[in-house]
Amino acid sequence: MKKIEVSNIFTDDLPGDAEQRNFVRQVYEACYSEVHPKATSQPAWVHFNSSLAEELNLSEVDRRQLLPLLSGNADFEGAKPYAMCYGGHQFGNWAGQLGDGRAINVAEIKGKSGTQTLQLKGSGMTPYSRHADGLAVLRSSIREYLCSEAMFYLGVPTTRALSLVLTGDSVERDILYNGNPQFEKGAIVCRVSPSFLRFGNFQIFSSRGELNVLKTLTDFTIKHYFPHLGPPNKDVYLQFFREVVNGTLDLMLEWERVGFVHGVMNTDNMSILSLTIDYGPYGWLEDYDPTWTPNTTDSQHRRYRFGNQAQIGLWNLLQLGNALFPLIEDVSALEEILRDYQTDYPQKHLKMVWAKLGFSNESEPNQEMVAELQKLMYQGEIDMTIFFRNLNKFQADAPMDFWEVVKESSYSQTFEQFRPNWENWLNSYAEAVLNDKLDSASRTASINKINPKYVLRNYMAQLAIDEADKENYDLVDELYHLLQNPYDEQPNMEKWFAKRPDWAKHKVGCSMLSCSS
Repeated sequence: MKKIEVSNIFTDDLPGDAEQRNFVRQVYEACYSEVHPKATSQPAWVHFNSSLAEELNLSEVDRRQLLPLLSGNADFEGAKPYAMCYGGHQFGNWAGQLGDGRAINVAEIKGKSGTQTLQLKGSGMTPYSRHADGLAVLRSSIREYLCSEAMFYLGVPTTRALSLVLTGDSVERDILYNGNPQFEKGAIVCRVSPSFLRFGNFQIFSSRGELNVLKTLTDFTIKHYFPHLGPPNKDVYLQFFREVVNGTLDLMLEWERVGFVHGVMNTDNMSILSLTIDYGPYGWLEDYDPTWTPNTTDSQHRRYRFGNQAQIGLWNLLQLGNALFPLIEDVSALEEILRDYQTDYPQKHLKMVWAKLGFSNESEPNQEMVAELQKLMYQGEIDMTIFFRNLNKFQADAPMDFWEVVKESSYSQTFEQFRPNWENWLNSYAEAVLNDKLDSASRTASINKINPKYVLRNYMAQLAIDEADKENYDLVDELYHLLQNPYDEQPNMEKWFAKRPDWAKHKVGCSMLSCSS
């Protein structure tokens, strides 16, 4: 059998929990606790990401060797599995210690692009499990597995997923938190990332006054993930914060570009590497609605709605800045960096939407035109993905020919009432296109490059879940391959370039999602 080379950078360089027993507790002065996955009764493959395995230098490893490793039934030789300690703000309120409650980092392995951490989600209890069982179900695991890869191929910074396995065990879940728990199939996703460090890793030590641990963790993070900043000092800590701020802003813009809504932007779900992390009740905008959130838990206040994600990113960065303050001790410098985020966001957002409309970088964005479009899309319940992709059909010398294309992308039953407004906008758009430097072919290529044709709509994931419940994983595989080329036409996959079907509008798992997984 091929030997898998592992390292233990995190556990070798950072302070660990002195308590070796695995039971729920508060963990102090430690970045992690050693813990091993819970054995599973009858692990079986649902899907394996062969392309990622190639990048991780695992493609030559026998699948029979990998299955026990990726289902929690065996340890990687030489690895020291652990769960991380962190805290966080949940829905705006400080929640204290949270930590890896059902995720265990089982190995650090050398991939083609550097060291990557393998993490098993749903692999059993840890000291941070609180009142939960540390397990996950097939339903949510399929969603995480597919979405991780969908985001990667969309070009959005993200953690990835190597494998999806059934455990053979049943897991009890109350999917809508309405007092009707049911048993579901247990599953484990192997998540992959250079690091799973979150804002909350820094918050927990600052909140407790464990400043030596805070400094050790920050120095470790800079050394391994921001080495270009040089040896840590106050100025370097400030530069580190600036890079996280800039990376987070760019991530928010990427979510907006593809219409993605995370659903649970708590500070413990914010990556220090500015990756999309923790796929729970996520969704893609279908009818363009900045107030939409897929998370039923957030349905009243809509804190994490699509149109508020950039603002929440800033709020979360403020909390990170507060956590790092003891190392920097310069309020005005931290505030200046956060002000730059506020200044940069509207400008970058406008440029991003302008690019989605197919204009060249040299073209000056028209803020009024963009604002009017967003208003019209909201009023007319326009499918965001379909509308922007179909701009490759727009002909500036016949703008009203595009009216039927717009109409077909609407979910509204009374869309005709908006025709005069759309006529005005389409004519203005045509004029701007004619004045732009891009020729027709270049414009079409630009539109196709920035506007995906295929995204993982919730109803698509739910169809795959329904089939998987019947032990048919063909649709999981079909969507996996579809989403590897989201910007390509893929004529044989045209059925997925369509509006949300009526049956999915109010179906659990499509429009209504909770954190239950």
